[in-house]
Amino acid sequence: MTTYTGEVAEVTDADFAAEVLAAARPVLVKFTAEWCGPCRQLTLVLAALAAEEAERLRVVEIDVDRNPGTTAAYGVLATPTLMVFRAGEPVKAIVGARPKRRLLQDLADVLG
Repeated sequence: MTTYTGEVAEVTDADFAAEVLAAARPVLVKFTAEWCGPCRQLTLVLAALAAEEAERLRVVEIDVDRNPGTTAAYGVLATPTLMVFRAGEPVKAIVGARPKRRLLQDLADVLG
């Protein structure tokens, strides 16, 4: 059995396909930037979500300024954008910060 940690790892253009698209379970990707205040607000929310849902969902983040290829490929125009990928495809996108309870409601259909 695989043990999952509640860590929010950083991915890049170079490893996005291996880390996100080829993942065995759904992956929540936070498209973020160092200068983004609402992105910082989401950091603790996503860390808690990563720990609580570690068996069902992996949480990673990607910096839009340092990784323009992936950002453009998925049409991300605002930060924070949260995108859930399942079986290599984006299945849900959420734009903007929100409290954990609301985020869990928004992800209920994905976490099912």
